[in-house]
Amino acid sequence: MGLTIGVDIGGTKIAAGVVDEDGNILSTHKVPTPGTPEGIVDAIASAVEGARAGHEIVGVGIGAAGYVNRQRSTVYFAPNIDWRNEPLKEKVETRVGLPVVVENDANAAAWGEYKFGGGKGHRNVICITLGTGLGGGIIIGNKLRRGHFGVAAEFGHIRMVPDGLLCGCGSQGCWEQYASGRALVRYARQRANATPENAEILLGLGDGTPDGIEGKHISMAARQGDPVAVDSYRELARWAGAGLADLASLFDPSAFIVGGGLSDEGELVLDPIRKSYKRWLVGGNWRPVADVIAAQLGNKAGLVGAADLAREPDPIM
Repeated sequence: MGLTIGVDIGGTKIAAGVVDEDGNILSTHKVPTPGTPEGIVDAIASAVEGARAGHEIVGVGIGAAGYVNRQRSTVYFAPNIDWRNEPLKEKVETRVGLPVVVENDANAAAWGEYKFGGGKGHRNVICITLGTGLGGGIIIGNKLRRGHFGVAAEFGHIRMVPDGLLCGCGSQGCWEQYASGRALVRYARQRANATPENAEILLGLGDGTPDGIEGKHISMAARQGDPVAVDSYRELARWAGAGLADLASLFDPSAFIVGGGLSDEGELVLDPIRKSYKRWLVGGNWRPVADVIAAQLGNKAGLVGAADLAREPDPIM
């Protein structure tokens, strides 16, 4: 199918990369993320043109944080960009003169991991990304499942706690309020405030106050055995594992792939997630249990996945 370009739209930069059929990135080009919707379209085009220099490109895949229609052309809604029914495919194609597909960014990352990372060898996997928020993707029977309208796998907004914590989406009790980077920081600050004597290492890494605790401090402190930091990870893992148990009841995958920034902590996060998952899995002592494995591609997953999905046939056909 030839070379394609994947585009990853980040909060501070937009990265475009030329990717071959084996998932190798051959060249990249990055530009700052502008503050306006039209500026972002122009920046995507600029990043694509910079990356494609010297390569014969057959298509472009864009990973966008938001609800993307099943035709892979329009962003219904994006939480962090003022896109409402944005015809992104049409606008970018006009600028770059190449076929373009638009994918949800978590779907793109899930596909990248399934095809070239931790999911290799599996036909049925569920991917979750534990980052600032919580996202994911569904691959069943070797196919990315987008749902009838294209907006499936918004796992972060499954309501785990009726009338629970207010979420940025406008609902309450969403899973990402209990299993995400934001949740981890909240747990640590609450615990450090309640028992500062158990958070000496953690508080010492910040400004000495609970409000000064950041995610990087929790990781460093947990590796040094700080009780509050370790307990905060356990609380996050308890919620993450409980959610995986629910997803297992729905999809029965052979593996869960855990990606996102929190997965970089390795077994510090994964081991307690596995224990929580097994604890809440219905019939867990008597049924096969899916593997819970770390993502392997890191922050490249979205770009590589978007590029590869540009080679996939139109899912409407």
